[in-house]
Amino acid sequence: MEQTVELTVASSAVTHVGRVRRINEDAIFAHNPVFIVADGMGGHDSGNLASAIVVEEMGKLALQVPVDVAAVKTRLDVARERIFELDAIHANRQAGTTVSGVVIVDQDGLPYWLVVNLGDSRTYKLTDARLEQLSVDHSEVQEMVDAGRIARDQISHHPRRNVVTKALGGGARDDPDYWLIPIGESDRILICSDGLTSEVPDHEIAAALMVNADPADATKTLLRAALNGGGRDNISIVVVDAWGLGGDAPIEAMTVDELAAASEDTVPQAHRTPGGES
Repeated sequence: MEQTVELTVASSAVTHVGRVRRINEDAIFAHNPVFIVADGMGGHDSGNLASAIVVEEMGKLALQVPVDVAAVKTRLDVARERIFELDAIHANRQAGTTVSGVVIVDQDGLPYWLVVNLGDSRTYKLTDARLEQLSVDHSEVQEMVDAGRIARDQISHHPRRNVVTKALGGGARDDPDYWLIPIGESDRILICSDGLTSEVPDHEIAAALMVNADPADATKTLLRAALNGGGRDNISIVVVDAWGLGGDAPIEAMTVDELAAASEDTVPQAHRTPGGES
């Protein structure tokens, strides 16, 4: 028997060119049930167009409620094909973009976070004062961490920190990672480009999210911290709060593949496809 759960959602989003770059190649969309950050690459008229295409296509999901997993995949497939078309226009560049964020999807009348990620933009969840990174970076430095060659705290200063190994477009057909995460009784989601995480350590990000109850205050505080840290890249931040879901709702975490056919876990793929800088 399907259940209906009333969920209240509030959000705030900001994107800023930063203190060094002349063009903002980031794009954001934050309208229930879609919350996405895209960090374009390929230069002006390539990266900024690629990221804009992603948020335009994903934004169409806000017109169809409830949203399911298949609809999200379709919109990203369409975005990828449109980005490939840019390469024919700008033959000397390969347009591409990261994409990270959440879409609130309906499963048997119950709401889930569908986490979507491709590249090195990030999606975090704050629950009970604990900040957890839900996405996994597709980057050279993350591969170095996984291989034990560098420590995690070296990522933000490593010379290869901006090199991504997967992207939407960029000359490759990489598939995003997807996870279905139960929405808790009171969750806070942070989605951001690396313009935030390269300037502000996770513990300061967590503190800002805990101190500022209003999503708008949280985004302002985090943007200010990134600019004060140097603002060397474009900065995009989306904060989403969801509450009202009872703690006794019978929901469990699952991967998209488990949902579809109880088969393999949907996890970051092991193969590496050369990407570019974001």
